[in-house]
Amino acid sequence: PDLTGYEKFGLGNVKYNISRIRVTAVEFPSASISLIPRTGIKLVIGNASLTVDMSWNIRTWMFKDSGRSIVYISKVFVTAIFSTPLDNTGHTSISLTSCRTTSGDIDIKLNGKS
Repeated sequence: PDLTGYEKFGLGNVKYNISRIRVTAVEFPSASISLIPRTGIKLVIGNASLTVDMSWNIRTWMFKDSGRSIVYISKVFVTAIFSTPLDNTGHTSISLTSCRTTSGDIDIKLNGKS
């Protein structure tokens, strides 16, 4: 979905809109799944990266601008634990018990009219 809002900076508000958000690349160079006895499943993703492409526009009382942006997020690490209990019919269900995510670097390239 699009992101729209405003932020207050110094002498006025900055209205923004971020639209056409698309994930254009995802890399998982290191990923593993292991079983945790009597608990469930552990998923570990290491050193992942993500590239996102989007359109943006901003408006203040002094100027307005718009353009395209590419965001590259790297050094992403995710650890997730899923429990796998049996439901009341005896079938296995799955639910997220815990999740921890960190990212190391974010590189943003803005291309606009100004």
